Amino acid sequence: MILQALNEYYNRLSEQQDSAVSEPGYSPERISYEILLDEDGNAVQVNNISDTSGKKPKPRVLQVPQAEKRTVGIKPNFLWDKTSYVLGVGLKSNRADKEHEAFKEFHLKCIPEETDDAGLLAFRRFLEKWTPEQFVAPKFLEEMKDTNLVFRFEEDKNSFLHERKAARELRKSIRSAGSNENTAKGGGRTQGESTCLITGQRTTPARLHPSIKGVQGAQPTGASIVSFNQESFTSYGKEQGENAPVSESAAFSYTTALNHLLQSDRQKLRIGDSTVVFWARAGSSEQAQAADDLFADILRPPVDDDQASGRIREFLEGVRKGIPLEKLNPNLDPGTQMYVLGISPNVSRLSIRFWVVDRLDALTRHLADHANDMYVEPCPWKAAPSAYRLVLATVPNREGAKPSSDDAFQNLVGELVRAILTGGLYPRSLLANTVMRIRSDGRISGDRVAICKGILTREKRLLQHHAQGVIPVSLDKETVQPGYLLGRLFAVLEYAQRAALGGNVNATIRDRFYGAASATPASIFPVLLRNTQNHMAKVRKERPGLAVNLEKLLQEIIDGLPARFPRSLNIEDQGRFAIGYYHQNAAMYKKSEGAGNVGDVDDIQIEHEETSGEQQ
Repeated sequence: MILQALNEYYNRLSEQQDSAVSEPGYSPERISYEILLDEDGNAVQVNNISDTSGKKPKPRVLQVPQAEKRTVGIKPNFLWDKTSYVLGVGLKSNRADKEHEAFKEFHLKCIPEETDDAGLLAFRRFLEKWTPEQFVAPKFLEEMKDTNLVFRFEEDKNSFLHERKAARELRKSIRSAGSNENTAKGGGRTQGESTCLITGQRTTPARLHPSIKGVQGAQPTGASIVSFNQESFTSYGKEQGENAPVSESAAFSYTTALNHLLQSDRQKLRIGDSTVVFWARAGSSEQAQAADDLFADILRPPVDDDQASGRIREFLEGVRKGIPLEKLNPNLDPGTQMYVLGISPNVSRLSIRFWVVDRLDALTRHLADHANDMYVEPCPWKAAPSAYRLVLATVPNREGAKPSSDDAFQNLVGELVRAILTGGLYPRSLLANTVMRIRSDGRISGDRVAICKGILTREKRLLQHHAQGVIPVSLDKETVQPGYLLGRLFAVLEYAQRAALGGNVNATIRDRFYGAASATPASIFPVLLRNTQNHMAKVRKERPGLAVNLEKLLQEIIDGLPARFPRSLNIEDQGRFAIGYYHQNAAMYKKSEGAGNVGDVDDIQIEHEETSGEQQ
């Protein structure tokens, strides 16, 4: 199904006039230099053709004859390659002499001496007279080594040597001869044919599929989805690709389509160790482009663009309310088919993390449900919570460094994205991992609280859990759920400590007791309540109005709790504990106009207004 969808996507791209997708037998490669040849085969000039449009120069991506798939063998490319093959010099290769000899032998064999094409004849003469000792300055520089080179005939102003008509025809004949050679190895055309798993046609299968490049963490030379390079992987004496027969053309199509997506800035993103690509199939290219743009904005929302974030939020809110997609955006077709593929590296192969296929209206509804389930006040984000941001919230804080998605549990990433796109249950391990991180580092951020709230909300909605009550979006004073109330109580006790000690607190009760309080309340809260009496005594002397309001709030919360503190809280109630703490903390700590840092006791207001001196 995956390969069929990619093959169909390539066919649609190839039909578009302005498509940059490679034609059969060609692939996009990074090229840094061109060698200009005269009719006698002399290298009259070497030009740096790197892309200089960005801050730093980088190799230009050119459509060249398809790269050979190399493992440990020596296989030259047609009319282009790296310097160790083309010129016999390199920094990393310890067999540059053999690589250059193979490059020279291959081209002298396939380019006839009597060719009437001046460009190919010049290239042949270049190979006949070139020696690695000629690689000297000022024409050839050390920085050229190990880069990719192409050639240009001096009479061609706007095309490279491999783009000449004669070169293209020669390339076709070489590919045809190679296909016949593979058939001969199979014992004849009848014996070598099989049914292609993608197209269903009888044809000769490709022994090796082209490499897939651009997956984060995979080998730079590329990796494979379909690969049989060990005897233990094969069956019935079949060799390599014959074990999963795919025709040469279909193998080229699906790998080219995937490589095209992996080079896109809009249709690719990274979440954890997974590289995610997506594409649309719609009635028109405009509808497909609109669907791709929408998905890119939602899956990877802009961080600093308030206006764009607001549009995404309004769009998802409209979807949640049931407004038809075509009314929200005239270019969107609800019947557009969306494909989302998550892949991750596995040595020289690629693993499929997830594969989701659905209509655009169903997927946007799932994304709107995700935003709604995760919504918590105060809201920690401007747009819908991306899977990447949620993953970062579950990783440990490293001293002096930002959280990295490489530290996340990678199997969790795929399960989370699948749940977001399908509307299914979030992985339960996400809740356990988030609670564990809160207990470990004491950071109760809005992202982490939203994860706890989202998981519990979705389970209640999908599994019809009625006993635990509604999971509140903002401070809920009516609930009697013990975990939530204990989180609120802990926040008030911490507030009282700060009110009494001000900026002299080296470590608050959250720093010292949060983990134990959220897991085993009965062993911690009695101690905390006794210590709070000392704090309250000081507050009564210095800020009597605040003391009255704190005592009222403490009594209000304690009245809702059972007669005895629970001996332990399960993982769900620990999540509710974090939500209650976050809500109560947000309600009490409000920055006054002209105040300093949020959390400075002199600059904060409690939700209950302080009683004035006259009232006391």
